[in-house]
Amino acid sequence: MMRQYELVERVKRYHPDADEALLDRAYVYAMRAHGQQKRASGDLFFSHPLEVAAILTDLRLDDSTIVAAVLHDTIEDTDATREEIDHMFGQEIGALVEGLTKIKKLDFVSKKAKQGENFRKLLLAIAADVRVLLVKLADRLHNMRTLHYVAPEKRLRVAEETLEIYAPLAGRMGIQEMRDELEDLSFRYLKPEAYETITRRLEEVAQRNGPLIDTIERDLATRLAERGIAAKVTGRRKRPYSIWRKMERKSVAFEQLSDIFGFRVLVDSIDDCYRALGVVHTTWPMVPGRYKDYISTPKQNDYRSIHTTVIGPGHQRVELQIRTAEMHEIAEYGIAAHALYKDGRTGAGGTLMNESRAYQWLRRTVDLLAEGDSPEEFLEHTKLELFHDQVFCFTPKGRLIALPRGATPIDFAYAVHTDVGNTAVGAKINGRIAPLLSELQNGDEVEIVRAEGQVPPAAWESLVVTGKARAAIRRATRSAVRRQYAGLGRQILERAFERAGKAFSDDKLKAALPRLARQSIDDVLAAVGRGEMFSGDVVQAIYPEYREDRRPSSDSTNGVGWFDIKGGDNLRFKVPGTGGEEGPSCAIPIRGLNGDLPVRFAPEGGAVPGDRIVGILTPGEGITIYPIQSPSLAAFEDAPDRWLDVRWAVEDGNRQRFPARIALNSINEPGTLATVAQVIAEHDGNIDNVIMRRRTPDFTDLTIDVSVWDLKHLNAIISELRAKRVVSKVTRVTG
Repeated sequence: MMRQYELVERVKRYHPDADEALLDRAYVYAMRAHGQQKRASGDLFFSHPLEVAAILTDLRLDDSTIVAAVLHDTIEDTDATREEIDHMFGQEIGALVEGLTKIKKLDFVSKKAKQGENFRKLLLAIAADVRVLLVKLADRLHNMRTLHYVAPEKRLRVAEETLEIYAPLAGRMGIQEMRDELEDLSFRYLKPEAYETITRRLEEVAQRNGPLIDTIERDLATRLAERGIAAKVTGRRKRPYSIWRKMERKSVAFEQLSDIFGFRVLVDSIDDCYRALGVVHTTWPMVPGRYKDYISTPKQNDYRSIHTTVIGPGHQRVELQIRTAEMHEIAEYGIAAHALYKDGRTGAGGTLMNESRAYQWLRRTVDLLAEGDSPEEFLEHTKLELFHDQVFCFTPKGRLIALPRGATPIDFAYAVHTDVGNTAVGAKINGRIAPLLSELQNGDEVEIVRAEGQVPPAAWESLVVTGKARAAIRRATRSAVRRQYAGLGRQILERAFERAGKAFSDDKLKAALPRLARQSIDDVLAAVGRGEMFSGDVVQAIYPEYREDRRPSSDSTNGVGWFDIKGGDNLRFKVPGTGGEEGPSCAIPIRGLNGDLPVRFAPEGGAVPGDRIVGILTPGEGITIYPIQSPSLAAFEDAPDRWLDVRWAVEDGNRQRFPARIALNSINEPGTLATVAQVIAEHDGNIDNVIMRRRTPDFTDLTIDVSVWDLKHLNAIISELRAKRVVSKVTRVTG
């Protein structure tokens, strides 16, 4: 375990003016707070925060961050409090420590929800001060280094979480060295056999090709020196996880990989980067498609470098990264390499925001994902945002948009602005009209075609690849569904108040919100539309003296009511074309499936314009429309509040089809089905589904779901089918 003076010495190596008293005080406080607590390895728990602090001293971080690392488990695992930390070490360090404290006092339905809520809390703390992330990553790295001491089940869970969240997060922040180690450690536990195999093969290749690597290093350095370019050339072996991921992605064997070794060329200036590239490409042939310039178009984590692959000495593929020393430091240490820390200016204010594109991404991610979603959704969307093999596309005005590989114009539209995504109806890629699901390539210029009032289809959510697009589509879909239910609820209430002879207004409804236990008018309307609140309850909430005049079903003793529904004399129905005793305006107009109300038709037979219909309000699903003669209505005889007066409101010339079902008894001979299908097709009907059942050797029963314009259209099809020789009987099914 690291001694007190050793911690101070590590900090003073890069920061001679470090606050030695502050570091000593933190060491003693944490040691006393953790006392005799032990880790799974049997070591004193206090050794863990010290190792975390040691990792951060390698990143040359400021005093406050090192102290926060020493104290980071005190609030969570000891009796220490935030107030005590603030008093002894200041509010800045107290905020860092609290940001690293997991949520443990709340009850969650699932472990996934708790994991998501903890991660949400962590990201919000990081957005306030990015040093929280640096401590958290160092904490996770030390836990991964000692993961072999914990139980196998927990070992797999922690390794999976590290690979899915923390390693990509380190990469998104540009801390590549830490990301590589986290990935390899996770890979070691998640796929131990693959890890051992690849590690062994890499050792064999290193022994076999060792002289060749030295030759390439010397040859490349010599050629650059001859052109007056001072360069440091180093060869390196790729990591096991990187090798395995490439094998999986490209479905190739280890023997087929030709770029297991890579070389870094560090030069003094950006000009030297491009001069070195020229030397390389004029000396050895370049591999087409393997050149990438991240200096002119940096990655979102501030990574800058030139990548190229050439056929080098011995016909060996050589992968090169050309960068300056400053670029290399940022590539390895990311945001931890920013001069902001080294100068001792440790606040998370505007300077870092301006310097670090990675930090800007983090702030945007938190702003986009922290609102409205459940913890599970937040975790899912953030995972999507973390994996970032990128393509770079442009708007027509030249704005650069970086997207994950596999992104579509829909993702592009939401990356530009949420409103652009919500109103997108088409796209032009490089000036040509293209499907919205086209996969974007590097350098594409994308123009989004918009239509005001458009609502993104719910199916888009499963087709996009960015978390921002998924979250926005889900919110827009929920909002559209809520508007539908609120619209239905308003119509139901207006007709309920009309039947009661009472005045209805939003002001009266707003005054009754406390009695209805809802926060807003829209909440009430949506609840009524979803069937979660009955219209009569709303009337009574506004007019407490009102009592609905409804005779009990026990009054009906001489029959069972309309269409075998007992108590049916207590219900009033509107029939199209008749005003009834309350006038036609009391019935809700039905225009079809694509209207502004959540409507569906009876699953066993449907309904078509011209039918006498009734609506049944199903909680959470909207209105189900049944023909008035449907025997299925008997199931709702004891729920009169769910019955709605509805009427058709289909305009002349409407080209929307409606579902119906017909049952046929046909002669079993070749061509029978073709004859039936031909009749339906000739009458402009559309077959949605066919079920055939052999009743006897000579006859077959067919049940056909068809889409038709109206009742007249359906009757014409039925009449024509009855006239065919192969059809013995046709009836309409109204289930």
